[in-house]
Amino acid sequence: MRPLTDVETERLFEKLANYIGRNITHLIDRPTDPHCFRVQKDRVYYVRESIARLATSVAKANLLSLGTCLGKFTKTGKFKLHVTALDHIASHAKYKVWVKPNGEMPFLYGNNVLKAHVGRISEDTPEHQGVVIYSMNDTPLGFGVTARSTHEVRRLDPTSTTAFRQSDVGEYLRDEDTLF
Repeated sequence: MRPLTDVETERLFEKLANYIGRNITHLIDRPTDPHCFRVQKDRVYYVRESIARLATSVAKANLLSLGTCLGKFTKTGKFKLHVTALDHIASHAKYKVWVKPNGEMPFLYGNNVLKAHVGRISEDTPEHQGVVIYSMNDTPLGFGVTARSTHEVRRLDPTSTTAFRQSDVGEYLRDEDTLF
């Protein structure tokens, strides 16, 4: 377990900024409960600083995970967010899409969000912007990237894609062997 390098930190913040914008400061600047980012086997963890200090006494081979896994770095050096980061992203999300009950299951099975399944969408959401996908009762289901802006979505036909799925809570079942 080690702190992130400058390049790794930049790539992590670029990815997080796509979903939560300037709210990244809420993840870092927590005076009552300071947290930090740590890397273990190419996976980035968001962990309380006091626990990170205690974990230094555990051998690398014996340490499986620590805190919340936000994602991992690929072999090419890009950062990929995991579904385990959904709670932290959802609480600070800038743009949101709410899915109707008939669109929840297709999304959780790994499909994109169609216009017919959209219940609501945040105002002034730009194209190719990171969004958090919610059910109509405000339960976060996953996150993705918008295919069209809010203005364009209103004019689409019902079978057009509104948001591309990046990750959803169905991955806990589909990818349980490789998720951790």
